[in-house]
Amino acid sequence: MAEKGISVLMEEERTFPPPEGFSKKAYIKSMGEYEEIYRRSVEDPEGFWGEMAEKHLSWYKKWDKVLEYDFEKPYIKWFIGGKLNASYNCLDRHLEGTTRNKAALIWEADDGSYKTYTYQQLYYEVNRFANVLKKHGIKKGDRVTLYLPMIPELAISMLACARIGAIHSIVFGGFSSQSLRDRMNDCESNMLITADGGIRGGRKVPLKVNADEALLESPTVKEVIVVKRSAGDVDIEEGRDTWWHEEMAAEDIGNYCEPEQMDAEDPLYILYTSGSTGKPKGVLHTTGGYLLYTNLTFKWIFDY
Repeated sequence: MAEKGISVLMEEERTFPPPEGFSKKAYIKSMGEYEEIYRRSVEDPEGFWGEMAEKHLSWYKKWDKVLEYDFEKPYIKWFIGGKLNASYNCLDRHLEGTTRNKAALIWEADDGSYKTYTYQQLYYEVNRFANVLKKHGIKKGDRVTLYLPMIPELAISMLACARIGAIHSIVFGGFSSQSLRDRMNDCESNMLITADGGIRGGRKVPLKVNADEALLESPTVKEVIVVKRSAGDVDIEEGRDTWWHEEMAAEDIGNYCEPEQMDAEDPLYILYTSGSTGKPKGVLHTTGGYLLYTNLTFKWIFDY
């Protein structure tokens, strides 16, 4: 029955055209327009992607070469010699005019409550936490592991790391202490950002307890910043653990942090595979190519 069902789906020939009003406002208004974009990207990849990068991203320095690759080795490099910053592209360039007051992040909690950050508000939060990271000695190339629930501090941490050139690595909040340990050790993480706990489907997740267990066998992690998410008590190790809210409220933390000028091929983040078929593998994403990919995904796929 399953094979027959799959076969029927594979033979699906119906089409579902979007409403005419939607198509008129869309960035790609027809299949023919899409096919033309695709044709250009295949026939002249350097010209096409160079045009897209110049049009959709902000650069400190333009690249010397759009693309270099060898599929036999294999390797591929994008926008060689170009310099930019992911945090700047996500936040700073949107602060001109009224865009600064538009929603940049909308967070909905497990209980249905929500909070909205404008571009301006998120910009200040990211800059302040970037300065917190620098205060703790985190710098370009250092690895910062994020073991957090789906809360605003997760996005703030990611962008703050990108702002100073640190490489973030997100570990799913539902993973065990062993999974966290393995991923921190593999990337030789310098810092862990976690929460005292999380709430998922109405159930409490003991993130700090799991983190403490993982840290017993993670020698490279010297400092831990903890987001206060629940009302429960957790162990705080003096000299290693600090509270997020106290760090952010410190008098010596300013509202501006100069973005690090990153090479387009500099690492942005490491995301690990599940490890279900063996040891988790860290997939390294670099800055320029990834930013352009996400920008065009939002524009063309989500029509944003």
